[in-house]
Amino acid sequence: MTDVYPERSRERDRWITARRGSRLPLDPWRPHACFLEDEPDAAGELVRIATVFLTNRECPWRCVMCDLWRYALAETLPLGAIPRQIDHALDSLKSQTNASSNGGPPRLARQIKLYNAGSFFDPRAIPPADYPPIAARVRAFERVIVECHPALVGQSCLRFRDLLAAGHPGGQLPKLEIAVGLEVAHPDVLKKLNKGMSLDQFRRAAEFLQRHGIALRVFVLVQPPFLEPAEAGLWAKRSIDFAFACGATVLSLIPTRGGNGALETLAAHGNFVPPKLDALEAALEYGMALRRGRVFADLWDLEKFANCPVCAAPRAARLREMNLCQTVLPSVRCDACRPGPAPSHSPTDRS
Repeated sequence: MTDVYPERSRERDRWITARRGSRLPLDPWRPHACFLEDEPDAAGELVRIATVFLTNRECPWRCVMCDLWRYALAETLPLGAIPRQIDHALDSLKSQTNASSNGGPPRLARQIKLYNAGSFFDPRAIPPADYPPIAARVRAFERVIVECHPALVGQSCLRFRDLLAAGHPGGQLPKLEIAVGLEVAHPDVLKKLNKGMSLDQFRRAAEFLQRHGIALRVFVLVQPPFLEPAEAGLWAKRSIDFAFACGATVLSLIPTRGGNGALETLAAHGNFVPPKLDALEAALEYGMALRRGRVFADLWDLEKFANCPVCAAPRAARLREMNLCQTVLPSVRCDACRPGPAPSHSPTDRS
């Protein structure tokens, strides 16, 4: 097995999958995770969201940075499994909410995210015959957020949007929002990620959603492979600019995480350097300063990116608060690793 990253997509597929570990044991009738989170809406009001990670078939694309295959099955689920998973998640979240209300009124979720380690509109992941029962379970939410690869953005999105609207005559319709991974606006790097997408394809998918009244959420990687750290900050800014230019209303910044085998091989050959916390902070500050939409930092496993035990916790707390208030807060000063005046990034610097 050669460690040289192949030039052709099909060979890259084999190269990437050959470096995988094992999948997690999953029950096709249960989601693999669900929880409640708070997120500000477009008006700045904090909204409770029910986030459900569905168990389904693995995504057909083999992105070099992805480890979501661990949370997916190798086969399509039987009809009715996804609606059953949603029932289980909502029952579980309702129990959690009631248990934590201390006798007061439960904090009910107003929005729901149905994330599925792939594309919601991949028929091998979510059977289209399950769209009606899925819609029936979630149409009471103000907003329904799902994920999709740009290649699968099309008529299925409109069908699901219309199913959500059923039963709401004259009332306020639930808003469909589709989250799409842009990853990076560097065309050559995007191709090397093996995502099976071009910037033009992303732009066309975004235009389709905008034309049909479907909101767009975009994922951007902070410091992806095949970019030197010195260049990564610039391309994070350019990727943020590109996403907003395509009509994104929400942007999520994800520090590129190792651990899937492929990235470790790339790192050993100088093609990937994991980002530091500074890179995520700078990208978030830049995106927020634009005031073109909501920008969030993905804080999962954040300790991996902190290289100073003294300031790691307060810097994570700052990012968490910035996610909630959508305002750039003063940087954390640390005498251990950043002595002197608190560092200031230049959020409006587009160089």
